[in-house]
Order: sequence, then C-alpha cells, then structure tokens
Amino acid sequence: MVAIPWDRMPVISEVFSADGPLARALDGFAPRAEQLLMAQAVGEAMAQRTQLVVEAGTGTGKTFAYLIPALLSGGRVVISTGTRTLQDQLFHRDLPLLSRSLGRPVKVALLKGRANYLCRHRLQLARAPVALPGFGRGFEGALAKIERWALQTTSGDISELETVPESEAIWGLVTSTRDNCLGQACPEFRDCHLVAARREAQAAQLVIVNHHLLLADLTLKEEGFGELLPGADAVVLDEAHQFPDIAAQFFGLSFAARAVQALTRDGLAELSRAGLLDASGRAELARLDEAVALPTQLLMGLPERIASEDLPAAFAECLADISRALEAVAARLDDENLEIAAVRAVGRRASELALRLDEWQQLSDEEGLRFVENSRGFVLRFTPFEVATRLKAHVLARPCAWIHTSATLAVGTDFTHYTERVGAQEALTLQIASPFDYERNAKLYLPKGLPEPSARGYTAAVLEAALPVIRAAGGRAFLLFTSHRALSEAAQYLAQTRRSDDDFPVLVQGEAPRDALLRRFRELGNAVLLATGSFWEGVDVRGSALSVVVIDKLPFVPPDDPLLKARLEALRREGKNGFMAYQLPQAVLALKQGVGRLIRATDDTGVIVLADPRLRSKGYGRAFIASLPSMPATQDLAEIQRFLQERVVPLPQRTQPS
Repeated sequence: MVAIPWDRMPVISEVFSADGPLARALDGFAPRAEQLLMAQAVGEAMAQRTQLVVEAGTGTGKTFAYLIPALLSGGRVVISTGTRTLQDQLFHRDLPLLSRSLGRPVKVALLKGRANYLCRHRLQLARAPVALPGFGRGFEGALAKIERWALQTTSGDISELETVPESEAIWGLVTSTRDNCLGQACPEFRDCHLVAARREAQAAQLVIVNHHLLLADLTLKEEGFGELLPGADAVVLDEAHQFPDIAAQFFGLSFAARAVQALTRDGLAELSRAGLLDASGRAELARLDEAVALPTQLLMGLPERIASEDLPAAFAECLADISRALEAVAARLDDENLEIAAVRAVGRRASELALRLDEWQQLSDEEGLRFVENSRGFVLRFTPFEVATRLKAHVLARPCAWIHTSATLAVGTDFTHYTERVGAQEALTLQIASPFDYERNAKLYLPKGLPEPSARGYTAAVLEAALPVIRAAGGRAFLLFTSHRALSEAAQYLAQTRRSDDDFPVLVQGEAPRDALLRRFRELGNAVLLATGSFWEGVDVRGSALSVVVIDKLPFVPPDDPLLKARLEALRREGKNGFMAYQLPQAVLALKQGVGRLIRATDDTGVIVLADPRLRSKGYGRAFIASLPSMPATQDLAEIQRFLQERVVPLPQRTQPS
C-alpha cells in the first residue's frame, strides 16, 4: 500500500507548538503533550494506512488531534460522528477555523441522513386536500413556516428553521425515508436537496457523516451511497464507543408501526393528488391503519422491550392482519396499468413492508434476538449477536486508514472489549490520560452505610447521602440515575424533603427538551438536574455551574433485558463468561461516560459521588475504580464538604429568590 506522501512528524509538531499557527489563531491556546502525541499517532496511521484505536481522556483535544493530520495529509478523509451536534460543530466551527489557521483551504462537505433534508416532493404532498391521520391543530401554521423557508434555503437542512423544532411531527411529512423516496422517478429529482448534498460530498476532500451513513456506504445498503469510501485515504470514527451498538442495529432488521402509518398517509396524499382517491381506496388504507393500531393497544402496559417468546398470544394474529392489509394495498396500488409512478411507489413500499414483516417472523433465534420495542408505537427488531466478522470484512475490502477514537474505549488499560466487537483485533491501540489535574481539582466520594441497590428505599438513601454534598456546593449538581423509576422517586423525594434554606432550583428530565434543560441549567448557575439516559454522555457544562455529579448505581443493563439475556446465552454457548466478557465492560464504559460530565475544562473542580456500595463490597468494584481518572477517594463527608467550600466559586448575591 502506498503511504500518503507528506513529512508527518515535523509538520505536526510545528502546528501544535507554542508559536505555531494554532497559537497565533486561538486565544488561550497552550501546547499539550497529550494532544501532540495523539496527532502524531493519527498522522502515522494515516500515512501507513493502518488501523488505530485511541482512547483520549477529556481535555486531550482529540478533535484537533485528528483534524490537523487530516488537513495536512492532502488525502480524502471521511469523518464519522455519533451525533448531529458534533457533525455541525466540525463543519461550521472547527474545520473552517483550522483551515484558516493552517492556510490550507480545503473543500469540506457535511452529509446527514435523509430525515435532515427537506423533500420538495413531499412538501407538495403535505398540501394534499385530504385529512391526514395524526395531524390536527397547529399543523397548518408549522407547514406555512416550512413553505416560506423552502423558498429561501439552499441546503434544505431542517436545522436551519429554528422556529419549527426538529422534534415536531410535521417534519416526518416533508422529509423522505429510504422507503418512500422516488429516486430518479421523482419530479423534483433535479432540485433534490439530498442529491445535492451527496454530490457535494463526492467532490469534497473532507466529508463529515454520522455512523449510520458510514455503515450505509460501507455495506451499499441504500441506493445513492457507496460513493464515499472507495476513494477515501482515511476514515475517522469519533465517538467510536457508540459504533458497535449502531452497527448491531444496522446489520439487523426492523419493522415499525410508524412506517405503516406513514404509508397510509402517503397513499391518501398520492391518490388524492392523482385524482384517484375513491371510497374503496380510502377504506383499504383505513383498514391498514386499524390493523397496525390493534397490536399497539395490545402491548399497552407491557415493558418497553419484549422478547418475541414473551409476546401475548394474540400478537401473532395481529401481525397476520397487518400482512394481509399490506398485501391488499400493494395489489391495488402497484398495478402495471397505473401510469403514475408515485402511486405505484406506495404500492411497492407496501409489498416491501409485507416481505420485511414475514422475514422478521422467520428469522432464526440462533444468530440474534427478535424482540419488540414498545414505546409510542411498536417496532419489531432483530439484532444479531455478533457483527465483528462482517465489519472486519468490509474494512479489509477498503485499504485505507481507520482511526477509532473516544474518551471511553478501554476497561482499565485493556481495549479487547471494543476491538473484538468491531473486528479490529489487529489494530494498534493508544491510551492517553486526561491532561486535567484530577488529583488536585476533583474528589471521589464513596458514602458509607448505603443498603444494597436492590433494597427497598435505596433511592431515598442515595439522596440522603448526596444532599449534604449538594448543599455544600450550593446546588450545581447533576444527579444521574440508571432508571426512569429511580429518577421519578428522586424527584418526589426532593419535593417532599426540601428545606427552607435549599434555594437551588430543581430541574427534572422530561419537564422540557434536553437542550432547553441544559440551557436553563447553565443560566441558573446553581441548579440541580435530575436525569438519566441521554444526559450520561455528550453533555458539556463548564465552570462552577456543575460542581457535583451523583451517580446512583453502577450502570449495569437490567438483568431482565431480553437483548442482554440473549447475548449472555450466545456467549455461554461459546464457552465465555458473559458477565466478564460483556456485562462488566459495558458497565465500566458507561460509568466512565457519566463521570466524564464533571471536569470539562482546566480550571473546573468538583466531586463525584458514587453511591453504589458494590464498588467496595464486590471484587469487580476494582475494575470500575481502575478505569476512572486518578483522583483522591474518601468516605469522609466532612472532607468533601471542606473541599467544596474551599474550591467552589461563591455565587453572586441574588436580588430575588430563584
């Protein structure tokens, strides 16, 4: 293989030096040995076209550490992230800044998934003069805003229109999916925003995608992809800790109630637009809508994830009804005598959904798990137990550099759990500790006397132990829970036990959108935020607004989770210990993410409260502690209170109560 022809090490060293281009362009830039080490390793991997797995602790500056080699390489680089937030940051902020700093203008393209681009054809369908199921009051106002914006936008990226939040259901009507896209048969194909974005990506030196799109390109799973990787010299996977689970979903199969509901809406709109909507067609689509509503009702009150063998007996008959209704719609609309391509496309979608439903029912339980997600409409899913073999084959078929990086990839110093899951056992590994001074600026508090996490009243005991710490900090805390039930119990406990001198505001996940809660938390400066799930990672609050992070339990996946049980059974068949090979590493990496919320900048300071007594009572507790940044640990509450009172910046005097 031919290396990328550039003099790597001296150039990179100069860029990150105290008088280099970054220091001249960025206020407050200071050389970091950790950042330079990572940049040199990435540059070497890009030059030699090898695989590299890098765990870079918080504060390393890993984004610049892979972007600088990418810019200097002169090659074509695909950068894949786990979130749209990081995609936007790289495209709109980081790459323009670095390109100017280095004096190396490069063509950069941002490519998102279909659901992020306005579809001109579906915008026209949304005006169809029929009542669309699921859209009532407020629909017309939002549609009018989208129509005005559609006349102005050049990219079609829906994030541009801030007055219609991306969570609004209306966007599902005016964006496309792989199923409903008409491709070259679309009357708006020449002006399609998604097609334009793909053309931009093909012509760019640096392309920013997300993990879903990268996998689509890797596997040629969607028409229109497959153009990015063949010419790539390097692929960078940022937020790589998310990649194995996303790959497992991607290589699986799904059948969503929402996809069927979207089909009925599109059928109504397309038939109406073509002047072909009669009473018979309306009734057939209504029967399909009713068929998909019945299993949703049947699952009410059941867990959010249900293994196929645990489904109610009547569920199978419900699926048979859906299959028959889909086939009826397919037979009616995918008629060779129909000349309207858009109507026939709806018929083909119905046929494909019926085939997907049948495939899900026939899949073998030996290779993966069939289960149902039961939340706001059901989703049938099949997730394979192992994707490493397929990933490895796809990677080896594309001889370029592969860089995997995240703040959480290793258990202790061992990368095996990650590399085995993605088929990168031969990759070079590099672990870079955070440059932040945890020894001086952070403490780990392990409260004494807490009951076992399974005990009744455990959440109340956690709050009793944490409140003295929170009060010493004047609020300024994240309380991270491993379940929504514990979150609810904690919110209720705080509401009932609040003292008159507890002047910190309490914010609870679910009361407002995630971004709004974070914005409010930063603005208040002394709030306490109760959260779970999505707040464990990807949340960046710098400064004294966040001085305490409380974690209620070690984040093991619940033992009754059907996907976990199936994976453990698969590992047992291979002769492996499921706890050591899967449960423990997954929990360690999740805990590292949660702990990583506290120290986000050089002068940040604060306390981590790990309430779970198993850290001391179980032998595996050492694996968790060994994987965290090195910081003083104590069970002495008074020591923690003194630390906070000495180190946390006092709040300004308030003129009115919070």
